Amino acid sequence: MSIWSQAIDLDRINASRRNTLVEHLDIRITEVGDDWLRGTMPVDARTHQPFGLLHGGASVALAETLGSMAANLTLDGAREMAVGLDINANHVRAVTSGLVTGTARVLHRGRTTQVWEIRIEDEGGRLVCISRLTMAVVPRKA
Repeated sequence: MSIWSQAIDLDRINASRRNTLVEHLDIRITEVGDDWLRGTMPVDARTHQPFGLLHGGASVALAETLGSMAANLTLDGAREMAVGLDINANHVRAVTSGLVTGTARVLHRGRTTQVWEIRIEDEGGRLVCISRLTMAVVPRKA
């Protein structure tokens, strides 16, 4: 059973990234399932730290992007929205190039909070980063 409250249109979702950090890092939403959302980010000069490895902050930006987009797709966007409240991440494998893929899955979906787990993997399917994102559900201001 699908958890989404809105029609899923990948073109519309990806168009919303224009002129944002999401566009600058070339984060793209690629797939949506009944209870998960997936996206990719390149590992290149935009996302490297000075030693040539994927920057932990870039991984966190990918995780928050995926979890935030997913959380908002579960809500009635005319009445409420989800905003980041807390995020943590464990970086478990170095990546120097290629593409990383993150998958966001809901752990808790309550009336005022949501908790999402985001797994980021390298092109070989190996875990790079595991993150947990807590979102606050707030009324949308007119």
